[in-house]
Amino acid sequence: MQIIHTIPELRAALAHSRNPAFVPTMGNLHDGHLALVRQARPLGDTLVASIFVNRLQFLPHEDFDSYPRTLQVDADKLRAAGCDVLFAPSEQDLYPEPQTFKVQPDPQLADILEGQFRPGFFTGVCTVVMKLFSAVFAGKAQGTALFGQKDYQQLMVLRRMVQQFALPIDIVAAPTERAADGLALSSRNSYLSEAERAQAVQLSQALRALGEAARAAGEALPARLADLEHAARAQLDASGWQTDYLAVRSRRTLQAPQPGDALVVLGAARLGTTRLIDNLEV
Repeated sequence: MQIIHTIPELRAALAHSRNPAFVPTMGNLHDGHLALVRQARPLGDTLVASIFVNRLQFLPHEDFDSYPRTLQVDADKLRAAGCDVLFAPSEQDLYPEPQTFKVQPDPQLADILEGQFRPGFFTGVCTVVMKLFSAVFAGKAQGTALFGQKDYQQLMVLRRMVQQFALPIDIVAAPTERAADGLALSSRNSYLSEAERAQAVQLSQALRALGEAARAAGEALPARLADLEHAARAQLDASGWQTDYLAVRSRRTLQAPQPGDALVVLGAARLGTTRLIDNLEV
């Protein structure tokens, strides 16, 4: 596996690749990331992963400085998983000057749910992903990029970005990898204390219960939606969480569902100092 730090070196390494498969990450890799890598292996002629902690998607009070950085361990995991190229730029490599040009996503999709509680988050995500796509796929007729379904809204935003910019890239979603008790795997799980880790499964349980209540409501769901969501948030908060949202939405739009819509239940909540997100299609 080659480890590359600059865009010119990356483009040179990929000069003879016709259709790379790409897995962008922020590092501190867990089994969910490695599942993405394994799924990507047969989808291109060169498997590229990136590790970059992107300052643009962190709010000033968030954990940019303390976000786990474990490059050597991550490189060993990627090598064992069959990765061909690891792109691990520094901030100076990826942003040699202030990034004043940014990708602004559709606010109807990006300023709700995560975007409501993390203003500017999806602008930072879209900007770095567009730059990574430019580095990996420049001059390629086709490529594939893989993202985990745990970041459901992010996946939808990036699919819309690729569609609207007519990029020759297939966006492939990988199912959320979970621990045995149902907790979605996340790099931020490492922040949890032992007691918090035992309690963390309550988020996925709350989503499952809300999804079941939404299905049971049937055609009455639009009228009952606010009450169901409020009750779910109150129950989780009563267990010691600080809930940002527990929401039932249309899979197609992430707006409030209409009768007949396929549903997804999404949640974000803080346990102690750790903010976790999860979702379930129902």
